[in-house]
Amino acid sequence: MSKLKLIIQREFIAKVRNKSFIMMTFLSPILMIGMGFLVVFLMKKNDEKIKDIVYVDNSGMFSKEDFKDTKTIHYKDYTLLGAEETKKKVEDGNYFGALIIPKKDSLEILSKSIEFYSKDSPGMSLMEALENKIEQKIRNSKLTNFGIDLAKIEASKINTEIKMYNFSGEESSKLINGLKIGLGSIAGYLLMMFVIIYGNSVMRSVIEEKTSRIIEVIVSSVKPFQLMMGKIIGNASAGLLQFFIWGILLLILTTVASAVFGVNVVEMQTARVPAEQLGAAQQAIEPDKMQLLIQEILRLPILKMFILFIFYFLGGFMLYSSLFAAVGAAVDNETDTQQFMLPIMMPLMLGVYVGFATVMNDPHGSMAVLFSYIPFTSSIVMLMRVPFGVSWYELAISMTILLLTFIFMVWLAAKIYRVGILMYGKKPTYKDLYKWIKYKG
Repeated sequence: MSKLKLIIQREFIAKVRNKSFIMMTFLSPILMIGMGFLVVFLMKKNDEKIKDIVYVDNSGMFSKEDFKDTKTIHYKDYTLLGAEETKKKVEDGNYFGALIIPKKDSLEILSKSIEFYSKDSPGMSLMEALENKIEQKIRNSKLTNFGIDLAKIEASKINTEIKMYNFSGEESSKLINGLKIGLGSIAGYLLMMFVIIYGNSVMRSVIEEKTSRIIEVIVSSVKPFQLMMGKIIGNASAGLLQFFIWGILLLILTTVASAVFGVNVVEMQTARVPAEQLGAAQQAIEPDKMQLLIQEILRLPILKMFILFIFYFLGGFMLYSSLFAAVGAAVDNETDTQQFMLPIMMPLMLGVYVGFATVMNDPHGSMAVLFSYIPFTSSIVMLMRVPFGVSWYELAISMTILLLTFIFMVWLAAKIYRVGILMYGKKPTYKDLYKWIKYKG
């Protein structure tokens, strides 16, 4: 244990004293905040850009009321000019595009015959807005042709809201599901990035020691299992310290920057949300519902979630780090690691995709439960499930399997490690790794 402690201390100190580690620890939050403000600034600038669109309505169905100007789109009626002349004028002028609505005998044919011409490729949101306007007008015209009163259809619309309660009689909120999905997604992505960054760090550390031949001195004093375990725990400790510092700095910088520059933090989080969806979401969050949402957040098992987050965070990292260390011991340089990286990265990526495909729709479904037991995906999938509430027996099964698999993989990787670190000048294959695992010397 004393040797293991020394190895952990050595790896931790070597990592935190590294200049790149210190620079990235303090520069990364600044870059994140800067990028967030840049996104908000660019989004605002993009919203300020006005697009002038002209339309030619040969069908006679549309009016100025159907093409009302918005904040970013201005419409002009060029029907009298004609389609061909309008296209030439738009091509030679400063208009963004031309919408040509032909005259057709059938509404069905008309809906498939409308054309839009522009110099630059229009965005999806613009085309969807145009299609929605035209679709609504054609649908209303078709209903009128059927003799249906549009006013009665409009009056018949009614919003239904199902109130949610648990069996103890406490009211819940649909908005809390979005929060749970967000927490689970962030946790899953953080783990994936943590494994990629610090797993590669463990691998590079092993390669450096191997190429410098210092490893030959080290293995004469400690067992490969102890050396691997020390490297993994040391790097994990340095990574957790860096994440903790990032969290504090991000909180401080966000607060200061928001106060100094007057940028709302919410704008940074919703910069990529379409204006229509954002407006609907803001209307949905009424004061009483917001209070209910806050109460729901406070009822979340924050302490339990934090403890499980740390366990699966460390468990997943250590499991994959043992594989990264084995790969580092098997090769002489980073170029040779590529052939071994795909089998390691595939389960990691699978966990993220499975999490989004299953947990978001049914966090307690059979597929979500299954992948939260499989050790190579459980650290990500279970982290995504935890905010939705997971029974203790499921957690016990998942945690036990992950812990046992980690110990087994470290033992297995150590068998590769003890042979690989002393092998030079030979590009290993999967067959060689299998032989090293079977080696009993």
